[in-house]
Amino acid sequence: MEDVLPPGIVEATATLLVASGAVGRGAIRFSRSRAAVGLYRAFDWMMPGQFEAFGYRKAFCERQVRKNLASGARQVLVLGAGYDTLGWRLAPEFPGVQFFEIDHPATARLKIKGIEAMGRRDNLHVIARDLGVHPLADVLREDARWDPTAPSAFVAEGLLMYLPAEAVRAVFEQCAEVSGVGSLIAFSYVGTRADGRPDAGPLTGPVLRLLEAAGEPWLWGIRPGELATFLEEHHWTAAADPVRHGVEFFGVAVR
Repeated sequence: MEDVLPPGIVEATATLLVASGAVGRGAIRFSRSRAAVGLYRAFDWMMPGQFEAFGYRKAFCERQVRKNLASGARQVLVLGAGYDTLGWRLAPEFPGVQFFEIDHPATARLKIKGIEAMGRRDNLHVIARDLGVHPLADVLREDARWDPTAPSAFVAEGLLMYLPAEAVRAVFEQCAEVSGVGSLIAFSYVGTRADGRPDAGPLTGPVLRLLEAAGEPWLWGIRPGELATFLEEHHWTAAADPVRHGVEFFGVAVR
């Protein structure tokens, strides 16, 4: 995957995870061991191609953000950022751009601790808010650093499948509401099966049950052929044909 992943992302992520206290150095060493590779292969047996898809997904989203920045975007927002390092890595390269991240307070507080240890970026802002309680548009309107008229790049990576349908609609509508013409949103999603359930591959039933047991059920999916209409209904225009890796599709839309 070295030829797929953005430069520096692996080391930056490992450093952030340790610096934030999310994992120890032993976990990082194990993740690079032969035993861990065996676990990854077992995971791949359940969802073919999905482990590599995580790398392709990172690369896809970063390419779209860079493309939008080259076209004049002045701010970037990563939704449900977790321990993603896109903002931290790109902020020094684009000092005139404001980078934002929003995540649940429990995760955001650890992320802030890690960023402080790694090196603070003046143009990177981590917002600790639960979007399940506080609407995105309200959170951004309350932040004087966010310009609701500026062309903006949004990232919703590995997020939408965990949200109920009404929350997915709100993501697109509210991103459109708080951004200007020329904005872009890069996102990943899963398809649906004939019975309407999210498509997790050949072992969909067991995989969905495992996800539910883990407290992270997949709730939303859409057939790629229906995506363009869905986006138009929520104030966006599909900008490319869907790309698939593993069980996920990658999409991009513009205003």
